Amino acid sequence: MKIYKSIEDYKEDKRSVVTIGTFDGLHHGHQKIFRRLINTSKNDDLCSLVLTFFPHPRMILNKYNEVKMIDTLDEKILHLKEIGIDSLIIHPFDKNFSLLSANQFIKDFLVEKLKVKHIIIGYDHRFGKGREASVKDLKDYANEFDFTVEEIHAQEIEKITISSTKIRNSINEGDLKTTEKYLGRYFKLSGKVVKGDGLGKKINYPTANIFIEEKYKIIPKDGVYFIKTKIDNKSFNGMMNIGHRPTIGSNEKSIEVHLFDFNKDIYDKFISIEIISKIRDEKKFSSIENLKEQLEKDENYCLKLINK
Repeated sequence: MKIYKSIEDYKEDKRSVVTIGTFDGLHHGHQKIFRRLINTSKNDDLCSLVLTFFPHPRMILNKYNEVKMIDTLDEKILHLKEIGIDSLIIHPFDKNFSLLSANQFIKDFLVEKLKVKHIIIGYDHRFGKGREASVKDLKDYANEFDFTVEEIHAQEIEKITISSTKIRNSINEGDLKTTEKYLGRYFKLSGKVVKGDGLGKKINYPTANIFIEEKYKIIPKDGVYFIKTKIDNKSFNGMMNIGHRPTIGSNEKSIEVHLFDFNKDIYDKFISIEIISKIRDEKKFSSIENLKEQLEKDENYCLKLINK
C-alpha cells in the first residue's frame, strides 16, 4: 500500500475508485465499503484509493468537545494494509481545508488530483464548507465531472445501526463484547513498555506498564481485563488493570499488563494488546495481601476462559 501525506503528493497516472471518510475504528460498515472498493478496482482496472484526514475534523472544529479515537493513526494504517488497499492519502485537516466549498473539493481535488472515475461512499457522508453537500449533491457533481457514485446504505447488527459513536460508548462502558461485535475484531491498545514502581514484581505479579503517546486514543473504563498480546512473534495471554490503583493511593492513571508464563525484559518495546473481555471493576483493598489474593482469583478466572 502506498501512503501519501496529502492530496497534493498523490502521483498515480491510473484513474481511481475512491472512498472518503475518517473511518474511525474501521468497523463492519467501513469494511463493506472497502470490499466494494477493492472489487471495483479489480473489475474496472482502477486504483483503489482511501482518502482520510488527520487530525479528525472534530478535533479542529469542536475544540471544546474533546474527541477520543478508536484507533490511532498508526493502527488505522496497519488495518488498511491488511485489507489490501492500493493507496492511502492522509490529508492534513485544518481550518483552511474546512472552508473549501464542495465545488472546489470536487473539481480541484477529486477530479484533477485524484483522477476519480468512481466514488463509493457511506449513506450519511457530507462534505464541503460547513458540511454543505450530501450524497445527493455528490451525484449531481458526478454528471458534470464524468464520474459515478455508489452509495453504501446503513449496515446493522441486531437492528442497531453501526456507528463509531456507539463503538466509543461501548469502549467507555467497558463492554468489550459489544465492541468486538461492531468492529469484527478485538479492540486494541498500543504503546511503549515503561518502568513502573516495581510493586507487581514484589507480590509475584510483575507488570508491563504501557505508555500510550496518542492522547486522543480512547481508553476503556477503569477495571481489570482479560487480554492477549504478541511479543517476538509469540502469543501470550494475560490480564490488564486500567485505573488509579486505589489500594496504594496512587493519583495517576496507569495501564498495567501481567502476562502469564512470561519472564522476559520488555522495557522500551512497543506492544499491541487485544482486549478480550472485562473481568471486574477496579476496587480498593484493605491490604496489599488482599490485593494479591484477588489477583490470584483474577488469574484463575482468565485461565478458565483460556481453557474454554
